[in-house]
Amino acid sequence: MSFLHPEFLYYMLPPLLILFGFLLTQKESHEHFFSKEVMDKLRVSSNSLTLKARNALFLLMAFFMIIALAQPVIKESKVEVKAKSADITIAIDISDSMLATDLYPNRLEAAKQKVLTLLSEAQNERIGVVAFAKNSYLVSPLSFDTKAVAFLIRRLNTASITEKGTDFLSVLNVVSKDNEKRDKKYLLILSDGGDKSSFDAEVELAKKHNITVFVLGMATQKGSPIKLQDGTFIKHNGDIIISKLNEKIADLSTKTGGVYIEATTSSNDIKTMLSEITNISDKKELKSAEIQKHTPLFYYPLGAALFILLLATSSLKRSVSPLLLFCLFLNAPNADAGMLDFMDLKSAKEAYENGKFEESAKLYEKYANESAKPEAYFNAANAYYKGQKYKEAIASYTKAAFENDEAKAKNLSNLGNAYAKEANHGSLQKAKEAYEKSLSITEDYATRENLKEVEKLLENLKEESKEEKKESQDKKKKSDNSKDSQKKDSSKDESTKENKEKKSDDSNDQKEQKK
Repeated sequence: MSFLHPEFLYYMLPPLLILFGFLLTQKESHEHFFSKEVMDKLRVSSNSLTLKARNALFLLMAFFMIIALAQPVIKESKVEVKAKSADITIAIDISDSMLATDLYPNRLEAAKQKVLTLLSEAQNERIGVVAFAKNSYLVSPLSFDTKAVAFLIRRLNTASITEKGTDFLSVLNVVSKDNEKRDKKYLLILSDGGDKSSFDAEVELAKKHNITVFVLGMATQKGSPIKLQDGTFIKHNGDIIISKLNEKIADLSTKTGGVYIEATTSSNDIKTMLSEITNISDKKELKSAEIQKHTPLFYYPLGAALFILLLATSSLKRSVSPLLLFCLFLNAPNADAGMLDFMDLKSAKEAYENGKFEESAKLYEKYANESAKPEAYFNAANAYYKGQKYKEAIASYTKAAFENDEAKAKNLSNLGNAYAKEANHGSLQKAKEAYEKSLSITEDYATRENLKEVEKLLENLKEESKEEKKESQDKKKKSDNSKDSQKKDSSKDESTKENKEKKSDDSNDQKEQKK
């Protein structure tokens, strides 16, 4: 047996010594006024615990608590874990044109949100970030610390950039001068493409240094004016410039073996891009480590400490068997639930991380049904959602009754996502309502974009319904016209037949008159 945190054994030594001192020196209040001989004569036989006995129990309880805090474990076999990673350098365009508002709220903020989504989705990738306009600036070297990278990305803006223009060669130069020796390098650029008419020089430099370039086009073909931070618009010869997506930048990715995707309002574009990068990239082994597996034992001393605390604070007679009390303690309903709940939660988390979403969801749901904690229902719903069990996810999100506004908004947003996955008119309408409720609590970029996407889908369904109704009416009208036409033709044929018969009769009459 060994301890995961042996330092607690030293940190808690002073309090134990103090308590031990009290045990030796403290006397009951009446002992200050009467001698031991007098007290023996005056004392009425009692079975209750004395002060020293209680202090001794408190000392023993503290001992077991310290043992539990030190986390005793039984060591088992060691497991070697190897991490493979694709190194991705992300270049974010921070030139003035990225302030255009054809993407909400503007191109730069949308690009930052895309990168933050990529960071949350990345598993073992090392991510580095470069910001560029006319020149390039290293924001973060390649790192597994996605939280630190995200912190730096949130603070990117165009305020400190004085030079005008967009130079993609400077980005490629920064990536090519990376000190780490790698056969291939992978660069993801988020930009509107600037105003270049040809990317031949950039393609040549990328091929020379084995850089595969991926591009996420952060603009629309329709474009928009560029509103600066002082509220004015960029003009040329007195006319407001409309900045549009430069589709020529697609050459930079396709000619270097990468992928080009135009940005959308949803996060599917950046998720698809990450999938493409990981599929194309050559992952290499960056590090390996041995993890010591062990069986935790802390709940045994913890249980003993709780039992002793119960003894020390009770008014039970000393004649009551401690063994009987211990048995009652063990047989109490759910006595071990509080100590062992963490085992289920740990198993649920591990199952989620290993992609066993259904198993994880059931474990979280079991704990949620026992504890009625909204966090447990929320985690169960997330696991169901990942496992594409959207109806079950909706049921669990609905049960997660958060009181905290931030958590409530997040839960409603996720509920909207689950409804949206059902992809029918009724569920899309419910998704819209969930998103609106979430946004009424707190504003969130991703939720706002999802709401826009759902509203578009509802509008499309409405238009399709109108077209189907119109087609049905046209078919009915055409059918009615066809029937009318047939009736007219039939009537015409009968009239013609009658005329022919009449003419025939007239001819016969004339012949008889001649005779």
